Amino acid sequence: MRVDVLGWLAATDYTIAREILERGVAAIYLIAFVSAVNQFPALLGEHGLLPAPRFLRSAYARSQPTIFRRRYSDRMLLAVAWTGAALSALIVAGVPQLAPTWVFLPVFLLVWFLYLSIVNIGQTFYGFGWESLLCEAGFTVALLGALDTAPPVTVVFLLRWLVFRLEFGAGMIKMRGDRSWRDLTALYYHHETQPMPNPLSRTAHLLPKWWHRLEVLGNHFAQLIVPWLLFAPQPVASIAAAVVILTQLWLVATGNFAWLNVITIVLAFSAVDDASFSWLFGGARLGGIGAEGVPGWYAVVVLVASILIVGLSWQPLRNLFARRQLMNASFNRWHLVNAYGAFGTVTQERFEVIVEGTEDDPTDPDARWREYAFKGKPGDVKRLPRQFAPYHLRLDWLMWFLALGSRDTEWFEMFLLRLLEADRPTLRLLRADPFDGRAPRAVRAEMFLYRFTTREEKRASGDRWMREEIADLVPPVSLRG
Repeated sequence: MRVDVLGWLAATDYTIAREILERGVAAIYLIAFVSAVNQFPALLGEHGLLPAPRFLRSAYARSQPTIFRRRYSDRMLLAVAWTGAALSALIVAGVPQLAPTWVFLPVFLLVWFLYLSIVNIGQTFYGFGWESLLCEAGFTVALLGALDTAPPVTVVFLLRWLVFRLEFGAGMIKMRGDRSWRDLTALYYHHETQPMPNPLSRTAHLLPKWWHRLEVLGNHFAQLIVPWLLFAPQPVASIAAAVVILTQLWLVATGNFAWLNVITIVLAFSAVDDASFSWLFGGARLGGIGAEGVPGWYAVVVLVASILIVGLSWQPLRNLFARRQLMNASFNRWHLVNAYGAFGTVTQERFEVIVEGTEDDPTDPDARWREYAFKGKPGDVKRLPRQFAPYHLRLDWLMWFLALGSRDTEWFEMFLLRLLEADRPTLRLLRADPFDGRAPRAVRAEMFLYRFTTREEKRASGDRWMREEIADLVPPVSLRG
């Protein structure tokens, strides 16, 4: 049964956008679940750096919505992650979309809850804004429904509201934060000092300063002005979405920000209608995918959920215009309708923590110290940085925060202990173990100052980085000590 009086609820001109949104967000969930399989046990498992079973004994953890509230085991974590990955892959393939919406909706919401369960016990390793973003996006995109319903217009606009908070929040945090964003010099430094440079970061850094100033101006335009146009009539909304997508593609090309940029691109398609796709492909008849109406029962579900999201939007809305704007904050346990923002402060120098081990007597001045190689963060000055995004290297990101002076160091102390034990799951998080699985006699951590080489320095030495040791962070430690 379909309700004609609710015909306004059917956004029949956003059927291509729905396909991109559902499959795109599901693809990111797939990556996130695979990341959990590969990293969670070593970081947060029963014998991890910050063991989840210990965390779950706290009153705070027991108040969080998670499937692990009563019990955690690594085997259970892997079962949850692989289940989430399999369901995500089915959505990417479009299989649940062929079933009725009363089947599709629970499937997508199950994916959302399984990942929420992981995030809520992930502690500092899951304390990133894009974790909450993925949770919020998953819940909202699930409401777009299967092919037996038209995309509900309220959900389309709620997804634009999400993009607005994501982009405008990032723009406002920059204007309220570092002066370099206001004097247009922020990108003199950012490509070099960002958490995890990629293969093109050095090339971007070496571009002329006038280009970097244009980059900042373009960023302000894309984040402070364009988001308002997402709510304008077509084709203005589609043009605004295109601007968001193009600016995010530049960030994808020049950095490694996990899935932050990719999911922003996917969500921006909520403002692109079928007519714009037809224009883009030379007037071909596109769209019209699925039903033209919204079933009565589903109209009720969508309207109730939409009212809930609107109600939860009050605190994030106030935060956007607050003098002390919160960055990447969740206002409820379900990670719905969050506050977002990034890089309100731009560091002008790059510090790196280099971890080394030795099989010799660490008190011997001639002891040979060998460096542990991480997958993503800079180390070897000759190595070309790799592209890992949208995959998230959680240990490497925490190492960047450590170099900035983070006081959250318990995980790092445990990391050094695991290296002394030659713990295999921990070593698998690294690119290379200089001891081939043997336990070192001692380990240490030193702080280095890094910068990209100039073109002339690169031609002369072949190095991509110049580095200078500036301090001992952790003196040599051993199991005996």
